[in-house]
Formats: sequence, structure tokens, C-alpha cells
Amino acid sequence: MTVMVVVRLVELANARRNARWAIERGGIEYGRRQHPVMITLHVCLLVGTVAEVALADRAFVPAIGWSALAVLILVQAGRAWCMRALGPRWNTRVIVVPGLPLITTGPYRWMRHPNYLIVLFEGITLPLVHTAWITAMLFTIANTPWLVVRVRTENAALWPAVALAARGGS
Repeated sequence: MTVMVVVRLVELANARRNARWAIERGGIEYGRRQHPVMITLHVCLLVGTVAEVALADRAFVPAIGWSALAVLILVQAGRAWCMRALGPRWNTRVIVVPGLPLITTGPYRWMRHPNYLIVLFEGITLPLVHTAWITAMLFTIANTPWLVVRVRTENAALWPAVALAARGGS
């Protein structure tokens, strides 16, 4: 768990640096009020995992824990792949620099939002490494509607014509 906290702190520092990079280039932030919700959800994931294990006296179940850890490691590699493909445009916020082309390399060659699929798997596997199945379930239930909002926000920011058509505009 300590490793995941360190990973998150490094990612947040990277995101802050990338946000400055984007803003310096005229970047426009979308869905600004969504960011505190995301931070809260992810803090709850980490705290909930630790709390559930402690309060429910959860024992490590090797078949579940090792399998979940294997998937979690793959998930972290996937996030690193996303971050590498996006370079300084990777962020925990939705900031679009006008005039820059869409990224179509790495996992973005096949999916529009691979990092959100990664977040989904991470929210399940991280708690299950520690046998915190209630946290896995609650985080997934709470995070899924947020992910829908987040994907819609990014789609509207990156593909305005698509977002307009989806709302029935012309």
C-alpha cells in the first residue's frame, strides 16, 4: 500500500508540472470542479483499503491476493504506457492546448480513454490484493458515475462536434 501512495504522490507532482506546461501554452481546463471529487474518491480507495483490512481483521488470501497483485502490476504498466504516450499532456485534470493534434499512439491507437479503463481495474484489484472486497465494491460503485462524467467532459473538450451531435445539436 505504501508503494501505491508514493506512486500517487509522484503522479500528482507530474500532473502539476504538466498542468503548468499546458497553461503556459494556452491550455484550457474543462470540468475544474470534478478534480476534487476524483481526489476524494482515490483517497477513499487508499484509506478504505487500509481501514477495511484493519477493522475487519482481513487475512491475506493467497489465491486472490497474488492474482490481484499480478493484474495491478499490469494495470500500473498500462498507466505508464498512457503517460508515456501523452507525454507532458498527461494530467489528472482535463486541460486541452488548442491546436495540438490528438494523441493516436500507444494505447490511444485503439481506445479514446484507456486510462479510465485502467482506473476501473485498479479500483478493483488494489483492495483485493489486501482482501478488502467491500472497498473494491464501494469504490467501483462510487467511481463509475464519476468516470462517465469525466469521459463526457473529455469528449466535449477534445471532440466538440461529437459532443454537440450527441446532445442533438447540428
